[in-house]
Amino acid sequence: MSTPPAGFWAQAAADPDRTVLTAPDGERWSAGRLHADANRLVHGLRAAGLGRGDAFAVVLPNGPEFFAAYLAASQAGLYLVPVNHHFVGPEIGWIVADSGAKVLIAHERFAEAARQAADEAGLPASHRYAVGSHGSGGDGGSGGSGGSDGDGGSDGPAGTAEGFRPYAELLAGQPESAPADRELGWVMNYTSGTTGRPRGIRRPLPGRRPEDAYLGGFLGIFGIKPYDGNVHLVCSPLYHTAVLQFSGASLHIGHPLVLMDKWTPEEMLRLIDRHRCTHTHMVPTQFHRLLALPERTRARYDVSSMRHAVHGAAPCPDHVKRAMIDWWGPSVEEYYAASEGGGAFATAEDWLKKPGTVGKAWPISELAVFDDDGNRLPAGELGTVYMKMNTGGFAYHKDEAKTAKNRIGDFFTVGDLGLLDEDGYLYLRDRKIDLIISGGVNIYPAEIEAALLAHPAVADAAVFGIPHDDWGEAVKAVVEPAPGHEPGQDLAAALLDHCAGRLAGYKRPRSVDFITEMPRDPNGKLYKRRLREPYWEGRDRPL
Repeated sequence: MSTPPAGFWAQAAADPDRTVLTAPDGERWSAGRLHADANRLVHGLRAAGLGRGDAFAVVLPNGPEFFAAYLAASQAGLYLVPVNHHFVGPEIGWIVADSGAKVLIAHERFAEAARQAADEAGLPASHRYAVGSHGSGGDGGSGGSGGSDGDGGSDGPAGTAEGFRPYAELLAGQPESAPADRELGWVMNYTSGTTGRPRGIRRPLPGRRPEDAYLGGFLGIFGIKPYDGNVHLVCSPLYHTAVLQFSGASLHIGHPLVLMDKWTPEEMLRLIDRHRCTHTHMVPTQFHRLLALPERTRARYDVSSMRHAVHGAAPCPDHVKRAMIDWWGPSVEEYYAASEGGGAFATAEDWLKKPGTVGKAWPISELAVFDDDGNRLPAGELGTVYMKMNTGGFAYHKDEAKTAKNRIGDFFTVGDLGLLDEDGYLYLRDRKIDLIISGGVNIYPAEIEAALLAHPAVADAAVFGIPHDDWGEAVKAVVEPAPGHEPGQDLAAALLDHCAGRLAGYKRPRSVDFITEMPRDPNGKLYKRRLREPYWEGRDRPL
């Protein structure tokens, strides 16, 4: 074809035999096969009662079913709600209930937590579906991306988890033809907040056909072109906003996807070499682990095909970034953004010219720095970083107060501090004082503190990040014991066990220290800096 079509659906119709996805187990999926599954899923969801503007949730590892769900939602005017598969039952249940999801699709690996969640959300058994070890064609077996290590378990044969209908039943008997009344839908991601409860980011449906939206266009911001021999490596969990955005956009502009389920540094190198991958989305912790490989292991694989190793989600230490640029060359690029939209981008050349920058605003975005009184600050002055998208707004689902609170006009902020230089390059000086970033994942202490305070032995609690050589920060809890409870190893163990049933593994404190009295002012404000500072002595740290 002289001018390949844009958009997955047109491509699938024009060339149904083209391989568009390689699953973690190596199975290749054609465009026609994925297209057919996405269409059947739309018909199945509509038969289950879903209509325009309704939501359905997925608790899935990286696999073809995730993309079938993504494509189904985006052509049927639905909202896809991806849920972190490391969450425990109550955490999943909150998102299912809050989003109003009418159907839950979960992998049998996560069946125990998903079943508890569906029960808490009041979702009827008829609207719960389990993807088995082979799903509708294979999703890659065991070990969740980032390391689920089988959490959730399986309760029987593939796709027959207790309390769930097999996923195959949702598709069975449904036509492979395109559904009627096709309309662009959205992904509805949940982002954690300082209140301790995740909030859904809901954008209004635009009322357009999916073909009328250039769904892969934003990759042009990073210099990534349609087709052009590109192959996208999905090396992080698809429930993350940016990971699904990057991979979904790649699919729409003709890039075959290679999926990883459980990330390991050498396996990533092997896949890049084997499939001649050209671009991927990463976090700095992955850089750190790659650089820790022995030189002989690194030399075994050819990574010269890489054109864009785009990283974000957490600050990258200068020495790590320089080492990656020395190894992978100018493909190492950085962005700053938020799930809500907007951001900045820096090429390797930008960063070498202006070390420490996270880049200039995207062409479809705008950056500004404001002081605490809402005055826009000139270049070089430190303040709160605000962003806006020129393509439309958003609202936090069921939280008008939060939606309004973080805004100045059309600009919004996630609370980071920084400055813009005279050339428009953004430098982040600090991040939200309480935010912990561990391995590229945002962790909000308020939720963890609330869990600790639910234990009768806890009078007061504070949670913050402390240095960790691999993850950047680790979660530390400081607890003031309630009267009659003795501090020590036994109480620490009891509190960690208490958290295990209430929080995903990555949110749980790695250790607990005790204090006689928490440092608070007369109004009850906690001086968390006083608790945090001793752990960061002699090291760069957040304020």
